Amino acid sequence: MSTLQRAKCQAKAHPLAMDAVLAAAVLVCMVAGSFVEPRHRDSVSWALRTPDTLSLVLMALGAAALVFRRRAPMTVLALTGAVSVIESVTGDPRAPVAMSAVIALYTVASTTDRPTTWRVGLLTMTVLTGSAMAAGSLPWYAQENLAIFAWTGIGATAGDAVRSRRAFVQAIRERAERAERTREEEARRRVAEERLRIARDLHDVVAHHIALVNVQAGVAAHVMDKRPDQAKEALAHVREASRSALNELRATVGLLRQSGDPEAPTEPAPGLDRLDELTGTFRNAGLHIEVARADQDTTLPAAVDLAAYRIIQEALTNVQKHAGPQAKAEVSVVRVGPNIEITVLDDGGGEDEDPDGGGGHGLLGMRERVTALRGTLTTGPRYGGGFRVHAILPVKNRTPGEDPA
Repeated sequence: MSTLQRAKCQAKAHPLAMDAVLAAAVLVCMVAGSFVEPRHRDSVSWALRTPDTLSLVLMALGAAALVFRRRAPMTVLALTGAVSVIESVTGDPRAPVAMSAVIALYTVASTTDRPTTWRVGLLTMTVLTGSAMAAGSLPWYAQENLAIFAWTGIGATAGDAVRSRRAFVQAIRERAERAERTREEEARRRVAEERLRIARDLHDVVAHHIALVNVQAGVAAHVMDKRPDQAKEALAHVREASRSALNELRATVGLLRQSGDPEAPTEPAPGLDRLDELTGTFRNAGLHIEVARADQDTTLPAAVDLAAYRIIQEALTNVQKHAGPQAKAEVSVVRVGPNIEITVLDDGGGEDEDPDGGGGHGLLGMRERVTALRGTLTTGPRYGGGFRVHAILPVKNRTPGEDPA
């Protein structure tokens, strides 16, 4: 830390002591100036003189008032202005008592706003200069009178400049702190969104494959003794489903790796191009599914394609888990104008007709995916039994002010 910075820190820590030092320095300058008398007759010269006792008392009062300039700037300015006026009227020759008023005016200007500085500065300049010109022993145009006018103006201007710079620095500091807080909040928001997205993917992957493994394992246990060939087929499906689950979990968890990590997965996210593969896994588990597509080979954005795949996957998983062993499901993918519509229906009448009745997050995850893409999702029981999931996803991302189709 430099000497100047150390001095600034000490001044902030002990303002009263620093003001006392300033008052002593001002007093020394005023007393030294009171012993010098300028001459202006034939040439510019200086002569020694002895100040009056009243002048010394006024200088001491003005300097003592400066000790409290930070606590009561207006009161100190009024007191120093009064002793300056008294010196202008009674001093002959005049002592530089007005120096204390200039310091007090600077303090007022540096601690108040600009309109107050203008009003107080003009009033101080008028009173001090007017009293010196009107009641002093010197002519009104004397240099000493003009010097009072100039020094009071300089004090007010310098104080206003210091206040403006202080306010500017404070505004920059607040702006930097606000920007830092905004960056931190944005980072926390993105982390929360990423965690939520990964949680949705993990839920979809685990729920889908574990449901298939559960069904196939039950089939294998049921026919193990009587039909071992069918049991082996069911166990093969279990193995395939578990392998698929591990691969998708690896791909999802791999998103947490650094972008430059050579072990990070490079497989594309699943989409509607794998719809046949997805429905085939459910058919192997015994679910009857009919698929109808009328999307005219539409190329979807990656986010929309993934969301459509995950919605169908979660909806069929719910059918497998909740709709009963004899349920039938219908899946339709239709392009309607600027949107792609996903519909999953079932006619099941299982004991648990609410997919999220047990505290799951399937429907919530669907809704979060659709909301993130600014689409709409409708879910609910069907008339006559079963459940319906209907999602409308925009093929292109909409701007915030654009109306949905």
